[in-house]
Formats: sequence, C-alpha cells, structure tokens
Amino acid sequence: MDENSAILALDALAQPTRLAAFRRLVAAPAEGLPAGELARVLAVPHNTLSTHLSALARAGLLRANREGRVVRYAADPAGIRALLGFLLHDCCGGRPELCRPSTECPP
Repeated sequence: MDENSAILALDALAQPTRLAAFRRLVAAPAEGLPAGELARVLAVPHNTLSTHLSALARAGLLRANREGRVVRYAADPAGIRALLGFLLHDCCGGRPELCRPSTECPP
C-alpha cells in the first residue's frame, strides 16, 4: 500500500458511521451482511449508509457483492492487512516481521 492509499483508507475510517459499519463488518461472517440489514443494525437510512459503504469500498477496506437486488458487504482482509502493514512497516526498529501477529487477520 502506498501513502495515498493509506490516507484514503484512514480518511474513510475517520467518520463515526463508517467506522461503526467497518467494525460491524469485521465482526460479521466472511460472507458479510446485506446493506439493508447493516442499515437496520446501525439505525442509519439506507441511502446514507450506501454512501458510507461506497467510501469504505473505494478505500479497499470492504468488498461488495451484488446478489440480485441485494448488495452484500464484507470486510476485505487483504485491504485491512495492507493498511496495517503500511502503518506498522517501520515498527520494531525496521523489522516488521516482529509485529506480524498484529497484522494478521483471518482469511
């Protein structure tokens, strides 16, 4: 991940509704949740949540899968690992492998 991508991801997370949606999707099953269900859980209007989820997806932190009329969102472990890797790249005296447990997410 480069600096601009990291800034985009951090900016996407720097908003209460987006952060709540991201945290809920990280805790959800790997297949994710339908957008409507997520809107109900977070008590956010569907159209508002759609905008927030799109920002998180553009940042590479979520992936969307259309199933007919339903869009299912899930956390994107590769994007999350890339962001954590970028943030921790210089940790432990330039030996990021020492930080590995904190950068590993389930597949």
